[in-house]
Amino acid sequence: MNLHIKTMENKNNERIFSMAFAGVYPHYIAKAEKKGRTRKEVHTIIFWLTGYDENGLQKILENKTDFRTFFAEAPGINPKASLIKGVICGYRVEEIENELMRNIRYLDKLIDELAKGKKIEKILRTE
Repeated sequence: MNLHIKTMENKNNERIFSMAFAGVYPHYIAKAEKKGRTRKEVHTIIFWLTGYDENGLQKILENKTDFRTFFAEAPGINPKASLIKGVICGYRVEEIENELMRNIRYLDKLIDELAKGKKIEKILRTE
């Protein structure tokens, strides 16, 4: 990859990392609800991936915490997250080298699976 492309990628990553989770959260909810899924299911996914609970998530939303801090302060990324595979936003999640970007794309992928009608047990890799 040439230096120019790498520099553009880093700038784009930085823009995403500094975005407030609260700014993207309503889109996660809307995507799920548009396909007949629930806010509760979205929360179940967020809690499973990050270890947050309802109170922790509310603080994140109220404080307009950015994605970098959201994942840095997460109680614990689920060890089964590495089982999340597939393409999201044109990238294979399992091949994303930057850990923070990989975690963000894991969440995107899980929400996408929910919106596509996958059973919650499969999304949470418990089956």
